[in-house]
Amino acid sequence: MGLFSFLRNKFKGQPKDEATKTYEKGMSKSRKAFASKLDELSKRYKKVDQEYFEELEEILIESDVGVELSLSLCEKLLDKSAKEGLTDPKAINDALVDLMFVDYATKGDSIVNEVRFVPGVTVLLVVGVNGVGKTTSIAKLAYRYKKTGKKVMLAAGDTFRAGAVEQLSVWADRLGIEIMKGKENEDPASVAFAAAKKAKEEGVDLLIVDTAGRQQTKANLMQELGKISRVLGKEIEGAPHETFLIIDATTGQNGVLQARSFKEVTNLTGIVVTKMDGTSKGGIILSIRDELGVPVRFMGLGERMEDLEEFDLDKYLYGLLLGDESNG
Repeated sequence: MGLFSFLRNKFKGQPKDEATKTYEKGMSKSRKAFASKLDELSKRYKKVDQEYFEELEEILIESDVGVELSLSLCEKLLDKSAKEGLTDPKAINDALVDLMFVDYATKGDSIVNEVRFVPGVTVLLVVGVNGVGKTTSIAKLAYRYKKTGKKVMLAAGDTFRAGAVEQLSVWADRLGIEIMKGKENEDPASVAFAAAKKAKEEGVDLLIVDTAGRQQTKANLMQELGKISRVLGKEIEGAPHETFLIIDATTGQNGVLQARSFKEVTNLTGIVVTKMDGTSKGGIILSIRDELGVPVRFMGLGERMEDLEEFDLDKYLYGLLLGDESNG
């Protein structure tokens, strides 16, 4: 049984948990764009041929799967079709989902989603350009782990952007968690160091450190993040233990370019993709993993605090392809 059939059987007619419902709702734009085009394509062809694969390639690229991965998937499908005598478009679509799953699951770092906690203070460094939803994502992560009983502290290290410290402070007040604030234009590394010291003294479980969203050059960014990492490591052994990059799904392939730039200057352990509910191009998840090998750890699928969901490959593919079929 192919994965397409497996996902259909797994979710159809079954009562859905909240996470599955969030995926289904949050990925509706992507599903309408991608799944409907696949369905329309399979209805226009009684059997697959070269033109079918060319159109399929276009659909994948338009959905932000990425040019290289789209070409690779279609080449593998063409090869499978020839070897196994597959001519039914629906069988090809089923095989496509299998390939998407295998490609994501076998590329790059092992798939771990939740923050990996260490004894004592676990430090999560958060990076990303301005405007991608970095502050809101930090708040949602803080909310998520506070809800599980962890003692969380924030460090407002984006000291160069007007209003950034205040914005994070408002979230800290709302969530009832402590925040270490620097003055405007203060060295972010000094804020991170003070926060690490206090987090140790107060028995904090998770320290989330915000960073500046804009640097003039890659060298500046490398220097800034390197300095922050060094001072954190001096105060807390092994820190930062996690480094998450925040990417806005609506920026498409620009988001992949941002990820590549950040990966060149810091040790990314995961990616948080925001605003998935606002894009029709949900293939960016596959593109990021294929090009960078870094796992997507969380997805922003709506406005609510609860709408930052742990990434789940089954739920993602279900939300992208099949969500409208099942109303359990």
